[in-house]
Amino acid sequence: MNITGNTIFLPGGTRGIGLALATRLRAKGNTVIIGGRSATALHALAAEHGFATVRIDTADPESIEAASAEVIERFPEVNVLVPMAGIMRAEDWRSPGFLHDAEETVATNVLGPIRLIAAFTKHLQSRPDATIVTVASGLAHAPLRATPTYNATKAAVHMLSETIRLQFAGTSVSVVELVPPAVQTDLMPGHAENPHAMPLDEYADETMSLLESQPDAHEIQVERVKFLRYGEVRGEYDQVVAALNATDPHAATPTPAPAM
Repeated sequence: MNITGNTIFLPGGTRGIGLALATRLRAKGNTVIIGGRSATALHALAAEHGFATVRIDTADPESIEAASAEVIERFPEVNVLVPMAGIMRAEDWRSPGFLHDAEETVATNVLGPIRLIAAFTKHLQSRPDATIVTVASGLAHAPLRATPTYNATKAAVHMLSETIRLQFAGTSVSVVELVPPAVQTDLMPGHAENPHAMPLDEYADETMSLLESQPDAHEIQVERVKFLRYGEVRGEYDQVVAALNATDPHAATPTPAPAM
């Protein structure tokens, strides 16, 4: 992926990693369109950062269809899609109360990106240099006990990325997968204050540096995620899972794994 000169649609860009990357991508000379559900937040961010904005609820297929059509009509040069929106919820599968959260997590984290990519597939192939940037997680490779469905959705995004990359081979569309570790955002209550998660600005800066220095990379892995990403490859899967889950069984935030 070239780091500049793009027109980028980034649904889920009103906060957290999405907003941090959106500001940096715009500073690199890209046109950035952020999407989100809150008109108030979109208006404020447009005024503060100069983003273009589109309202979208990535859990709603009709909203995805309408917003995608609006983006393509208003910005026909759009050539990068970053389906960033996601949710993460603690679940206890020993009780039937988990099902609602599990279904909403699948709708947002898996069906959302699939529907967004489907809405842009034809258009992106018409652009001379296009990129789909998916967002997985280190938890696609080692499970956090408290978040079963989140882990599963990110594993799905990882394999989806691997597979559609094969299908888009020979076209103008490349597929890049971001693989974040735990990052200090409001993804779950208390997560932004977790001293063991990676500071948001540090994650965004390292990610941008990797995107710039590795334009042909398939995965963007900051150093801190490699403990999770390659635990099984190193023959340390059990140790990685134990370190990740060395907290109360229902805790949402893991004790930090040692850096590797």
